[in-house]
Amino acid sequence: MKTLLKIIGIIILLVVVYAIIAMLAFSKDYHYEKSVVINAPKEKVWQHTGSLKAYNTWDPFSKEIKNFSVTYSGDGEKMGDSYHWKGDDSEGEQTITEIVPNEKLGTQLHFIKPFDGNAKSNIILTPDGNGTKVTWTIDNELNTMMKIMKPMMDHNMDKMFGQGLGDLKKLAEK
Repeated sequence: MKTLLKIIGIIILLVVVYAIIAMLAFSKDYHYEKSVVINAPKEKVWQHTGSLKAYNTWDPFSKEIKNFSVTYSGDGEKMGDSYHWKGDDSEGEQTITEIVPNEKLGTQLHFIKPFDGNAKSNIILTPDGNGTKVTWTIDNELNTMMKIMKPMMDHNMDKMFGQGLGDLKKLAEK
């Protein structure tokens, strides 16, 4: 029994030490990006990335939200156009902040539920041989608790961005 209590005590101590190190050492600035090369010209890929409505056909995050609904403001393809999403335990808004046709769609995300926060996201298209390299980025500021969860965030972002870019690739290569 004493051995079990020692092991539990060591595990608790390691968790506390990790939390303290994460809060002090990890930067508050968070950046994640992932890329894929799509065997299609930029103009064809842009049809699936150049508007909020097109983005929502392959967005993996909306597929994860139960009872997902979206309300658009504008056509979803001009500066200032936005959409508001709501679902079980999730709510937020995404607004277009930058458009360079066939090259870049920049957006501002405002998360309302489950946590209030803001992030910037970009979808960037660049020529790559006979295809198009699509780079999807997200940048935000981590609060103290989010710093502790950074390794889990990286793992989740890798999974979700990979799924979304894979779905985009399938759509654009049809």
